[in-house]
Amino acid sequence: MTDRERLRTTFGEDAARYHRARPTYPQQLFERLSGPRILEIGPGTGQATLPLTALGEVTAVELSPDLAAVARAHAPAAQVVVADFDVWPLPDPFDLVVSATAFHWLDPATRMARCAAALRPGGSLAVISTHHVAGGTEQFFVDVQECYERWDSSTPPGLRLSPASAIPCEFDDSAYFGEPEFHRYEWEQGYDTEAYADLLLTYSNHIALPDRDPLLADVRQLIDTRYDGRIVKRYLTQLALAVRVSGPGRP
Repeated sequence: MTDRERLRTTFGEDAARYHRARPTYPQQLFERLSGPRILEIGPGTGQATLPLTALGEVTAVELSPDLAAVARAHAPAAQVVVADFDVWPLPDPFDLVVSATAFHWLDPATRMARCAAALRPGGSLAVISTHHVAGGTEQFFVDVQECYERWDSSTPPGLRLSPASAIPCEFDDSAYFGEPEFHRYEWEQGYDTEAYADLLLTYSNHIALPDRDPLLADVRQLIDTRYDGRIVKRYLTQLALAVRVSGPGRP
């Protein structure tokens, strides 16, 4: 089993935490999307699913049964299917395929062809990615690296967050899609100590870390003692939007 295959199954370990801790997406992003038939890949607990239901009829394909159960309650207008999109039998083509902070978990060898096959000619693929960037309580994100260097041996020494301007605009090369449009949104969110610890426990690399408990204890102590129990995190949300110009045969 590859790291991708192993880590993508970790998110359902605590679906309630995932739902309360994971950030949502900027509303203006959804104003660039349209239905009426929408396929969402990897909805998690429905952070993007709910606003997508305002655009049309949504079918959401989620790997984790526990995450899917929360998504159904959160976005009851959507049809949430428990399946692995990489092998899911594709229904009639959709007008829009969306993957929000989940596209990188799909099989890189087949994901563009699968998305193209799921779309009607002229339909669009929307890949939404979330990046942690410099800003907010900047000194905290410098200081916290000492915690990671202490408890996670894979942490490069002196690691620093990049400014949003340094994050590349990336989209898989594919003859199935035209040139993508990129739309970027920077925003910040505040966290108290426990809310930030909750957030960290929704990231696959933290969930799988053998020393995650002492790491989290260190992070909590840092926020409480040096930052009065509250920090602000800066995000970059990127939308890559491309039109299907050709497509493989459907199975």
